[in-house]
Amino acid sequence: MKSRQDSSLIPHPSSLFPDPRSARGDMIAIGADLHIETLRDAYRHGIFPWPHERLPLPWFSPRRRAVLFFDELHVGRSLRRSEKKSGFRFTIDRAFRDVIRACATAERAEDQGTWIGPEIIEAYTRMHDAGDAHSIEVWEGEELVGGLYGVDSSGVFTGESMFHRRPDASKLALLRMIQHLRECGSTWLDCQVMTPHMRALGAREIPRSKFLDLLAETQSLALRLFP
Repeated sequence: MKSRQDSSLIPHPSSLFPDPRSARGDMIAIGADLHIETLRDAYRHGIFPWPHERLPLPWFSPRRRAVLFFDELHVGRSLRRSEKKSGFRFTIDRAFRDVIRACATAERAEDQGTWIGPEIIEAYTRMHDAGDAHSIEVWEGEELVGGLYGVDSSGVFTGESMFHRRPDASKLALLRMIQHLRECGSTWLDCQVMTPHMRALGAREIPRSKFLDLLAETQSLALRLFP
């Protein structure tokens, strides 16, 4: 793997990447590739790619990490009503490529754009084929109306992106994913960076060092989140 790194960062003894604990900022490295083993290594150590225009591929481990502990989940009354009345059907890993493509074209704030370009779509689809990336789909009849995808790294699920074509469809996808993860013994998920949507559901930010400790502790449990 070829990447440019801050010379002050300490190499991680068991990773292709430098140790995030020694980083002064959120960005850990620039460059590298999107091969399956590179992505596995990154997520295993709390690092993820976040493409930016006119930059070689940047890799991040934020100093303030957004996480959602399931016992702190907040579901408002209107969302509960939607959950009961929607009539949606939910599946897992039935249409991964369709979900990630829909996430790539979802409307976002003007200053954000999308980081899900063709290379990301192909890389995470390969991760899905290898059993590392997963999706949940929301169906209205035979139409895909919402969903999300993310990465399972040794029993820790990291949410990557969501989309909706009906009101509350992405939120309900997240609730269904949380239900699934709970049934598998998980107690939290990694949201990477905070958004108003995740904050409203009860997510909070924790220091990077605490996140990395939690990541390692949970991975040691070897939870099996997906077949």
